Amino acid sequence: MRITIRNREVGRAIPFFRCRTAEVHSGTARRCRVSSGKRRILTAAVVAGWVLGTLALHGKPLEPAAQPLVLKSEDFKHYADEFNQNDEEVYKGNFSNAAAWDFLKDNIPLLDCTDEDIQSTYYFRWWTYRKHIKQTPAGFIVDEFLPNVGWAGKYNSISCAAGHHIYEGRWLRDPKYLDDYSRFWFHGGGDPRRYSFWVADSIWARYCVTGEKKLPLDLLPELIRNYEAWEKSNLDANGLFWQIDDRDGGEMSIGGSGYRTTINGYQFGDALAIARIAELAGKPDVAGSYRDKAASIKKLVQEKLWDTGANFFKVLPRGENKKFADVREQYGYTPWYFNMADPQFAVAWKQVMDPQGFHAPFGPTTAEQRHPKYIISYQGHECQWNGPSWPYATSITLTGLANLLNGPAQEVIGAKDYYELLKIYTKSHQLKLDDGRVVPWIDENLNPTNGDWISRTRLKTWSNRTWDAGKGGKERGKDYNHSTFCDLVISGLIGLRPRADHTVEVNPLVPAGWDYFCLDQLPYHGQTLTILFDKTGRRYGKGKGLRVFAGGKEIAASDKLIRLTGQLPSPASLETSGGWRKYEGNPVMGGQYGTCFDISVLRDNGMYRM
Repeated sequence: MRITIRNREVGRAIPFFRCRTAEVHSGTARRCRVSSGKRRILTAAVVAGWVLGTLALHGKPLEPAAQPLVLKSEDFKHYADEFNQNDEEVYKGNFSNAAAWDFLKDNIPLLDCTDEDIQSTYYFRWWTYRKHIKQTPAGFIVDEFLPNVGWAGKYNSISCAAGHHIYEGRWLRDPKYLDDYSRFWFHGGGDPRRYSFWVADSIWARYCVTGEKKLPLDLLPELIRNYEAWEKSNLDANGLFWQIDDRDGGEMSIGGSGYRTTINGYQFGDALAIARIAELAGKPDVAGSYRDKAASIKKLVQEKLWDTGANFFKVLPRGENKKFADVREQYGYTPWYFNMADPQFAVAWKQVMDPQGFHAPFGPTTAEQRHPKYIISYQGHECQWNGPSWPYATSITLTGLANLLNGPAQEVIGAKDYYELLKIYTKSHQLKLDDGRVVPWIDENLNPTNGDWISRTRLKTWSNRTWDAGKGGKERGKDYNHSTFCDLVISGLIGLRPRADHTVEVNPLVPAGWDYFCLDQLPYHGQTLTILFDKTGRRYGKGKGLRVFAGGKEIAASDKLIRLTGQLPSPASLETSGGWRKYEGNPVMGGQYGTCFDISVLRDNGMYRM
């Protein structure tokens, strides 16, 4: 039997009666077309229970929203209400402010933690993210700017920060948004090479959260062709990829164009992801070839782009006998985003906490502050990467730092530094309005000294003392979707380290002074996780210390804040003999035995009808 929702096939099952097509909308059956071609009406309860309890969405159950184990979603609704109240809704997306909380409560992991600033910013960033989910004729996409801008592609899509979009959005419960978005880049008119874009890596990273391999397997041929196209256009005979700084999304940089750790890091990540997906697909020859490509890039980056005098990865201009660009730039932390740098290179991280390096009150800066060309300019181009702080780069740096802190031991930088940098990043999410109110805000580039959003300050008086339509119009950078934050909290601070296997690994980077935190309603490998720390055991009533639950069952615990691992319940325990997984929270009917309903059918010439 073929099951379609909104004309899209979502699953197949062997029916107990001869029904060829059941059409379902919002959990209610519209009609059942039997073999004779006649239509029979099914009751809503029967089909809703049948679909929710026994069918799979691309191999996964059509789950209702999970119920939090510990937290109550309504306790956090006030955040959305406050954000709505403070917001001038200049551009309405698929989910308006009025619908914001309904979307959030059904889709995002809930966070409760000791640090109110991080907690409120966490909800703010999800609140802004949903603004960028846009319905198009090609399905859902995630955009970067809310207004249309002239340098975007189809449907206002821009590939520059699409890797960030997928990393951030991989924690949404409903898979359709990023399923559509991932396919859009290859089947919906997207241009994945307009800017540098770690597309295969981000799709693999999402697979490590969802556990659903259909999408990466379906896209494997396109991911390979995309990689080959990059090789044809941007790979030189020396084995390194080159890129123009503007096409890396980093115009007006001090280091300029050439062999950059950005594009080489992205291609390393993509090669390794393609190898892993090929292994899933049972294609060892492809996997081996792409592992070799990844190994070659790693070797060349560490040999050719590491400046031993500066102890930092730098830009190397193209051409014979060229010297490194004489500047450390925050791009140099990109190798750690992809776990590419070997342990001896960790010395580079001294610069991120150095006030003459990248550390600043609203940093980190994009270029080291000791360099003579470092500048915070309110002249010329509004988007410069020669000093200002960019959330795009901060996201890569903090993700890379979390990876470093989850790797081999080193003494250069620690968890307290991760927290300090995350707090600085959190503090940057604000804007003082003309009436004196300070409201949550995310925009383009920051003055790292005082937190002013530089491009906004420039653009609001760009043409005749007002906004210029040619630059994107009013509040171009408002709610800018060019970075991550929630993923940094989930995978870095709270420390859920996504994996492809059934092991749940948690390694919190929170300060020792924290009394509590809880991530609840967290979708992971088709199940729902709750990760909490309760110093006294009284806040959540689940015992003292660090605890991890899957489907309401405790799978790991410790009295201390340490790295924990636990095993997800066996998938076999959630499956029927037909291979359909039962929703672990139980469907609308049937309790522990799954969906059950009683029908009567009439045998008619070897067939059955209701």
